Amino acid sequence: MKAVEPPVIHFANFLSPLLQETYDELATYVGNKLTLPVTSGVSANLAELQSGQADIGFLCGLLYTRIQATGEHPVELLAAPVLQGARYQERPIYFSDVIVNRTSPFKNWADLRRSTWAYNEEASHSGYNLVQYSLLERQEDNHYFGKTIKSGAHLQSLQMVLTGQADATAIDSHILDVVLHRDPQIAAQIRIIDQFGPSSIPPVVAARHLPLEIKQAIQNLLSTAHEEPRLAQSLQAANIQRFVPVRDSQYDDIRHMYARVQGSGHPDHAIQTI
Repeated sequence: MKAVEPPVIHFANFLSPLLQETYDELATYVGNKLTLPVTSGVSANLAELQSGQADIGFLCGLLYTRIQATGEHPVELLAAPVLQGARYQERPIYFSDVIVNRTSPFKNWADLRRSTWAYNEEASHSGYNLVQYSLLERQEDNHYFGKTIKSGAHLQSLQMVLTGQADATAIDSHILDVVLHRDPQIAAQIRIIDQFGPSSIPPVVAARHLPLEIKQAIQNLLSTAHEEPRLAQSLQAANIQRFVPVRDSQYDDIRHMYARVQGSGHPDHAIQTI
């Protein structure tokens, strides 16, 4: 009689590839602890979480809330990272840092009126939704900028500021922290002149089709991953102190901001990506 093959747990990174090495190590750690085969990789297709091609996802908080708003509830929250640094207050939050080239004349947000602004994509919370919300909170809209350019990714937006193609951009503070730690030369070329947030940080989610006992086991392993010496080094390299369990209500801040932006007449770009 043929032996039953154990299920393969597929980890999918829907965030920046900058953190992929750490996500790979987390996947390997989970696989070893559960004695289950795992795969890990960068993905751009959220349908994988619904089709069974992906079981665990590292996902933008905005996309998490929009997926849940469809009524199908294809994913469940497992955990979210607590980042290293005093401004994160030992909580699973992050910011959107407004950066400019160090040689530019821009000193604060007011200086950016009629500037050239780069953003990563409309489905991003830190790069787009939070920026639009912050503009509304300051009684402004997208016409505040002289020109906006879609870059496609946070790292491309950063590159556009470095090369002078854009005057400013807003970058996920988690991503920026890692970039500046790894490359002091980039740190010497930019200035942070403002920040938006805090917002609830991108979570780790499990597809609904995954068995409950596996979901619970992975949640427990994520919550204690920082206690494993080798894995702790990888987490620190990604500016992650530890993972903590999170609840759906913790993402109501993003829901509120998104509703405000949509109420101002913006098309529902996030739902178009699902």
